[in-house]
Amino acid sequence: MSTRRKGIVSIELLQSSSRSALKFVLVMGAVSFFADFTYEGSRSITGPYLAILGADSTVVGIVAGLGELLGYGLRLLSGPLSELTGRFWQVALVGYFIQMLSVPTLAFAQSWPSAAVLILLERIGKAIRNPPRDVMLSHAVSEMGYGWGFGLHEALDQAGALFGPLLVATILLKHHGYAMAFASLVVPALAALTMLILARWLYPRPGDFEGMARVELRTRGMPRRYWIYLVAAALVAAGLADFSLIAYHFEKTAAVAQVWVPIFYSVSMAVSGTGALIFGRFFDRVGTGVLLPATAISALSAPLLFLGNFWSALLGIVAWGIGVGVHESIIPAAVALIVPSNRRGSAYGLFTACYGISWFVGSALMGILYRVSLPVLVAFSTIIQVTAIPILLRPELRCLRSND
Repeated sequence: MSTRRKGIVSIELLQSSSRSALKFVLVMGAVSFFADFTYEGSRSITGPYLAILGADSTVVGIVAGLGELLGYGLRLLSGPLSELTGRFWQVALVGYFIQMLSVPTLAFAQSWPSAAVLILLERIGKAIRNPPRDVMLSHAVSEMGYGWGFGLHEALDQAGALFGPLLVATILLKHHGYAMAFASLVVPALAALTMLILARWLYPRPGDFEGMARVELRTRGMPRRYWIYLVAAALVAAGLADFSLIAYHFEKTAAVAQVWVPIFYSVSMAVSGTGALIFGRFFDRVGTGVLLPATAISALSAPLLFLGNFWSALLGIVAWGIGVGVHESIIPAAVALIVPSNRRGSAYGLFTACYGISWFVGSALMGILYRVSLPVLVAFSTIIQVTAIPILLRPELRCLRSND
């Protein structure tokens, strides 16, 4: 075969691989669309639901924080487990089934402890499935740019998070109650599991997208910039109020009417998905510098949410959505660039576990501070997020981008 012919064949194979990788990202995006439709629809009302069942602000803050602790902390086990066994699909399937089946069951909760158990079980399912899913996605997005690929997936993910709360809001508007709202989420839950099984059948070996291109000889320890970025991300997580506490505040102060609470959450998810696409594209070009404005905007969310009226709360939920969406889409992209492909299971597990521990500590503390002083809560949230900005300016992180 001539050199020219070989070149043409190579280009055709590369294009075919890129198209296949994009299709995989889109199929997994569909899984995430229905999954987020389910559990974000649920999360948009868990704060008021716990309050109605008799929980106070401290309980809401601790349940929310503990949920994040389990949802991230248990990735210390699921990440290395999937890496060591190579059974990424099997681990992901177990996690998705636990998560999707626990949400509609909330319709049968009769007390806040039973509801809290199901809320925590949903977070456990997410802990199990996320690291292996992100590893499989990282292989595919290497074909299109890590920031853009993960941003695209996050946008589809957040689209589901937009429609789920809207469905819940519609049900509450028609006065069908919380039980009916949770029960209705069984439909997208089953759709997510169906799409997941289809993805497993169509793409049994996602690692083939990347092959051994980024496999390196290092097998122990993480690079210095991994830990630097982890500290910055942990500070942001500690300063982000969980939406359950935000919704609890809306319920107690009547700053936002009950029916508007899930709509506010939908707005934050729409902003989050759009921000993930835009900032993900810029991440491939300029690196982690895109996190600086996102973090600054996120730091403004607490005063707007907890110290203002309806309209300032709306601006606050937009700022909150930018902070959540951008950081959660850039994290898997940045980690994929920092560590070799054969260590990503452990890297994702460890990174997001620390992220979740920080979220737990911050959420629990803000739940307690809520009963003490709202200005002190706001000061804590704002200052700790702003503290992350100098760390993100360090030279080890400024040079990190997909195009390098």
